[in-house]
Amino acid sequence: MAYILLIVGFALLIKGADLFVDGSSNIAKLLRVPSILIGLTIVAFGTSSPEATVSIIAALEGSADVSLGNVVGSNIFNITLVVGVAAFLYPLRVESETIRKEIPFTLLASAALLILMCDIFLQGSNSNLLTRSDGFIFLLFLSIFMYYIIELGLKSRKDTAGEPVPENIKWGKNIVITILGLAAIMFGGDLVVDNGTEIAYSLGMSEALVGLTIIAIGTSLPELVTSISAALKKESEIALGNIVGSNIFNILFVLGVSATISPLAVNDKMFVDVILMIVLTMVLLVFSRTSFKIGKREGSVLVIAYIIYMAYIFIRN
Repeated sequence: MAYILLIVGFALLIKGADLFVDGSSNIAKLLRVPSILIGLTIVAFGTSSPEATVSIIAALEGSADVSLGNVVGSNIFNITLVVGVAAFLYPLRVESETIRKEIPFTLLASAALLILMCDIFLQGSNSNLLTRSDGFIFLLFLSIFMYYIIELGLKSRKDTAGEPVPENIKWGKNIVITILGLAAIMFGGDLVVDNGTEIAYSLGMSEALVGLTIIAIGTSLPELVTSISAALKKESEIALGNIVGSNIFNILFVLGVSATISPLAVNDKMFVDVILMIVLTMVLLVFSRTSFKIGKREGSVLVIAYIIYMAYIFIRN
């Protein structure tokens, strides 16, 4: 039964992502804001909702390895496999603002996570812990990012105030399509995670390994199918904005809320994964600067990097 529900979950994710990209890109046209902003906010927040749900529930249940592993594993999955596959299907055009501000902000959030994890090294504590105060720091960083996005959106609306909106694009229809797409993504992601985890535990996998692999991949499937759908529709700004925005939301919102609810104990093995996440974000920044696009060659490198990472964590665990 778990395998059937897993397939149903995949189907809901794929159809939901298709509706979500259509609705959100049309909302961008109605709001007269760039697609990249919709990708960084509505789409990113929507596709990060499975990570938020899983990590918050895991924090409440005291499963810190699942909560933290889910976020770190999801971010690595997004940077490598999601960007790689989307770029292989259709080259992703990168806006100058993304290179100068949004990807560096992702790096800042990742570096903040690494620093806040290092309690033993920096403070001489008995254990490494993401405390409630650390959670509030993440949420403050998130409020700064949201302020930047709102300012950027208001500026872009002024610049495009005179541009006409196609008559066939209506508010009501696209809001309904976006909500239906998001609902399908969330429900499908929940089915995939629950049943994928059940299958994984039955195969004897550890909690940390499940968090970094099955749950991380399962909760990142919305980002994968949404970005692939956006790339196929040549909405490359939504595809890349979704990934960058999701990674920011995963660290600042998901871990911020999770740590605020219940302090998260940090597994020593997780340091390697967080450092790797930072290195891969730097690689994404370098790739983005090559002709302001990420093409098939860069996409292939990122996919290979994820395969190597998966092999490493299975050997490690």
